[in-house]
Amino acid sequence: MPPTPTPGHVWAHVGQPFTPPTPRPDGTHYDFIVIGAGRMGSLLTLALTRAAPQAHLLLIEQGGLPNEEGHTILAPGVWTTAHLPPDQHPAAHASRTLIEELAQPTHRHHVTLHTHAAPGSLPTTDALAAHPDSLALLDPDVLTHATTDPHALAYRPGTLALNAAQTAIRAGAHLMLNTRAAPHPGGVVTAERLTVTNTHQIVTHETHTLRARHVILATGADAPTHAEQHLGIHTRHARAYRQTPHLNAPSTPTSPTLHVAGLTLTPQHGAYTLHPATHHRDPHGYTPTGGHLTGVPTGLRRETLEDLVGLMDALPILATPALHLGRSLSDIPGSWIALPHGHPHHPPTHEPLDNHTTLLLGGPHADTLGPHTAQALAHQLAQHLAET
Repeated sequence: MPPTPTPGHVWAHVGQPFTPPTPRPDGTHYDFIVIGAGRMGSLLTLALTRAAPQAHLLLIEQGGLPNEEGHTILAPGVWTTAHLPPDQHPAAHASRTLIEELAQPTHRHHVTLHTHAAPGSLPTTDALAAHPDSLALLDPDVLTHATTDPHALAYRPGTLALNAAQTAIRAGAHLMLNTRAAPHPGGVVTAERLTVTNTHQIVTHETHTLRARHVILATGADAPTHAEQHLGIHTRHARAYRQTPHLNAPSTPTSPTLHVAGLTLTPQHGAYTLHPATHHRDPHGYTPTGGHLTGVPTGLRRETLEDLVGLMDALPILATPALHLGRSLSDIPGSWIALPHGHPHHPPTHEPLDNHTTLLLGGPHADTLGPHTAQALAHQLAQHLAET
């Protein structure tokens, strides 16, 4: 029977003193440093503890666990193969295994609505006959047909990240929260431990220089910028800002997730959260700000508004007060989402940036494919570690 691993240490705030471990003969403090404790970084850390159980690991997060400012918290949390090509189905099912282990998912049908007959589709009234509340959201004379994935799952990506990180810590990985980290050439990482003054200003309390055999940059939509700023490496990846308006229409624990023209309606807390389509990367330097559009509350992205207006015939509920657009930017939750290779339809990916640094990105398909991508990278890194 293998020995029970010693749990890793957690540094949650600057009141917990941190002293870097004694450098090894090659000058490194850790085998792996993972920057970013969102869904992808936490899953990778767990996968590394399993693929390389003797490795010395450190996971660093700028905020709390899971990252409350990244896309992990606001991702739809829907596992489905409905919109994936067949060659990606094995990766999706491998991801499902980890989701079932870590996120306590629930079975929730995923229904894609169409304006015409599609392969395997049923009349919408038949497909949603058991869900009159869902049927009431749409016009079946416009969305005449529907295809259903009865094997879909719904889960909370934040729960997945939290449980993955906690499981990794129990297996020996270390975690440092409230720390801003930046990669540098040669596997060097500067870690700035942050604290808050009595006027709520975030300041650097102490800075440490750490070195690892390999650094994984898993900071989501910020990762391409970090690669360029700190490593001088330009990538093809991009980011977009996606807002998630609220639809105050009744849903039940068995209501299906609805998908129409890129818009996903996710049943949550007895109502719906809307996840609009992501069409393209944001312009360089784009920052979402509130503004005034004629007859439109401030703070909503024009692209999101145009999408919702374009769907009002198909989903009449969008033209009623049930749609909450808010009156300021802060009323509409939003997050930066990574676009691997600059495209919203590209699956999660990883790629080496230099001999000591790898970039790991989730993106719009992280719900279904992210765990497998993290696991595949972990096996690759563990093999490389064993050979060196």
